[in-house]
Amino acid sequence: MVHINVMNESFFAKILKDFNVAGELIRARQEEKQGLLDEFDAECKRFFFGKISEKALASSVKKTNKELQRLDKGIRENMARSRGAGDRALKLVSAQAPVGFRATLSGISGGKKMKKSAKGKKKKTASKKK
Repeated sequence: MVHINVMNESFFAKILKDFNVAGELIRARQEEKQGLLDEFDAECKRFFFGKISEKALASSVKKTNKELQRLDKGIRENMARSRGAGDRALKLVSAQAPVGFRATLSGISGGKKMKKSAKGKKKKTASKKK
């Protein structure tokens, strides 16, 4: 009896879930960052119209920059997490390369894996003599 390579669907679903969660976290951090920037813009306008002091604005600048760094770090971490999930999914899907079979009058023939491309191989070059 001939068997074909079947993808582990539960593992693939887990990878997709991880990928989706990382994407949602990136989006949430971006929205949080936009809210923070809008809030700081309002503080700058309040300073411009003389509602708050320069000292208060300087304090707000320090607090805002620290928060922006935290959000950017979170975005980068989730980007790395989604990149890893994408790589795992690609590896799992790439392992599902089709195996060639043919139906003949005498039964099923084939079953050899497809050849890998020679993309990664380097050509050797002759060294120059002086």
